[in-house]
Amino acid sequence: IKTSLKMLICLLGHTLIICRWVQDGDLKFPLESVKKLKELMDGSRHINPRMRVPMASYSPCQEKHLPEEFQPVCKREDAPMVFRRLSLAAEDDLCEICANAACAGCF
Repeated sequence: IKTSLKMLICLLGHTLIICRWVQDGDLKFPLESVKKLKELMDGSRHINPRMRVPMASYSPCQEKHLPEEFQPVCKREDAPMVFRRLSLAAEDDLCEICANAACAGCF
């Protein structure tokens, strides 16, 4: 996956490196908020398929449960792509343990 995410800034744990932040360019968000964003975006998939907006152009900015730290993203022209990349970063516990190659920036 081509991504401009610097991806993850991690904190060293006992035997595992646990990621706490997800970064996309100059934007940095807590992992827990990114997980909530992913849940919100995944919830939009359960809408009638004829009414659904393609994920590449979907922006959760009008969702009332959007975590507050994502409001500045809503003002950006590239908001749908930022949200899409953040959603991908939270897939399948990719961010939980920095043992994955996509987990760049761990220390």
